[in-house]
Amino acid sequence: MSVSAIADSVRVSPMGRSNALVKLLGALLITVVLVVSADPVTSGLALLGQLVLLAAAGQKPLRLLVTLWPITVAALISGWGTAMLSPEGGTELVNLGWITVTTGSLAAGAAIALRGLAIALPGITVLLTTDPTDLADGLAQTLRLPERFVLASLAALRLVEVMVKEWSVLASARRARGAGNDHGPVGTAKEFGGQAFTLLVQSLRRATRLAMTMEARGFGAGKRTWARVPHYGRVDLYTAGAAVLIALGALGVSLLLGTHRFIWQ
Repeated sequence: MSVSAIADSVRVSPMGRSNALVKLLGALLITVVLVVSADPVTSGLALLGQLVLLAAAGQKPLRLLVTLWPITVAALISGWGTAMLSPEGGTELVNLGWITVTTGSLAAGAAIALRGLAIALPGITVLLTTDPTDLADGLAQTLRLPERFVLASLAALRLVEVMVKEWSVLASARRARGAGNDHGPVGTAKEFGGQAFTLLVQSLRRATRLAMTMEARGFGAGKRTWARVPHYGRVDLYTAGAAVLIALGALGVSLLLGTHRFIWQ
C-alpha cells in the first residue's frame, strides 16, 4: 500500500476527523517526553501506545512500518551502531575483535532504535491524518500565528503530498524506459540517487512557480480573511486524552519502575 493510499484511508477515521491543531499539540507533547528521555521503557511504551492508536484508526501498524521502511531502517541502523560502539558493560555476546557487543550495549542500542521510531511516528501520524488546510486554519485562527508563516506551512505540506506521488510517478517512468535494471547495492544506490536528483530539480522548479503565483495573487500583501472556522468536539477530547495518556503514561511507568533516565544523566 502506498503512502497516499494510507493517508486517504486514515483521514476518514475518527482520528482523521479530529481537529488538526489538537493532533499537532498532542504529537508535540509525546515528542517532548521522548526527546528528554533516553531509556527503553519510556520509548517502548510510547511506541506501543502510538501503534495501538493507529490500529484504532483502522491501520495495520506493521504494514505502516514496512511502507515507511526508510524510517524503520534508519532506526535499526542507529540502534545497531549504538550497540557496537556503546561502552555499556554486561555479559559479552559478540566479540569480533574490533566489534564487541554486550548485554548492556545491546540494551542501549535497542533503546536508541525504539526512541527513533517513537519520535518519528507522531509527526508521521499527524501528516497522514491531517488535511493541510485544516491545520492552517487552526494555526491562523486559534494560535494567531503570522499569516505569512501559516501560508508558507500550508504550501509546504501540500508539496509533501505532491512529492510523495511524484516519486511513484518517476519510478514508474524510469522502469518504463528500462532504467534501474541494475541489481545489487551499487545499482540500487545509483537508481535512488538519479531519481532523487530528478525529484529535487522538479521540486525547485515547482517552488519557484508557486512563489511567483502566490505573489501575483496578493498573498502576504495585507490582512487576510479565512473561509473556514475550526471547530472542536468530543472526538478532539478523545484524541487529546490519548496523546496525554501515551506521553505521561510512558513517563510515569518508567519512573515507577525506576528505569527512567534523562538524556543529560
